[in-house]
Amino acid sequence: MKSTKKLRVCTTGDYRPFTYVDPKTKKRSGIDVDMAESLAKSLGARISWVPTSWKDLMPDFLAGCDIAMGGVSISTDRAQQASFTDPVLTEGKTPITLCSKVSKYDTVAEINKTGVRAITPEGGTNEAFARANYPKAKIVVWGDNNTIFDQIVKGKVDVMTTDASETVWVAKTHPKLCAVHPMKPFNYSQKAYLLPRGDDDWQEYVNTWLNIAKHDGTWTAATKPWFGDTTLR
Repeated sequence: MKSTKKLRVCTTGDYRPFTYVDPKTKKRSGIDVDMAESLAKSLGARISWVPTSWKDLMPDFLAGCDIAMGGVSISTDRAQQASFTDPVLTEGKTPITLCSKVSKYDTVAEINKTGVRAITPEGGTNEAFARANYPKAKIVVWGDNNTIFDQIVKGKVDVMTTDASETVWVAKTHPKLCAVHPMKPFNYSQKAYLLPRGDDDWQEYVNTWLNIAKHDGTWTAATKPWFGDTTLR
């Protein structure tokens, strides 16, 4: 990286509020797009975006990325193959549904019922959570994160359980949808950036940059357009 001045960033581009690629303009936006630009600027480097998907994130990352960003959850499976930065966000899984049905789907037991249609994107921690916790419900796997919430609005499915951060943003942009207790999620999880294992110098640098960004207004500026005045830890 020092010689090429190129920061290779793996990202799915389909997980707002963290990363998004507009299908028409190809313009990127999101919290971690802004954060990647900040990291690259600190290095005097340019970004080389490496597109990936959730099911291919790890092999694509191992094949040639300096960092993976975009709402990546810390997990032991991923930690077996890569390192993580310090956490950028602490949250958990929580439901999102039609505002008229919030009280109907506010516990795991209420969602885990025959006849409930629980939608999930393919291949990530949301699918793993749904399959582990909703064996009685009908699990609907959806291949496009950018249209997944429209299925709830259209009445084709009932509920989705995802990260609290995503539910806050979605509720902010979809008037008919409401986040269900995002400040009291079903479980505990953290998001961080994925780094190659064994490169202690690089990990220390990124953590130093991240700590500064968390305290100098960079992180706040990146998150405010998406979360508004809602404060997630």
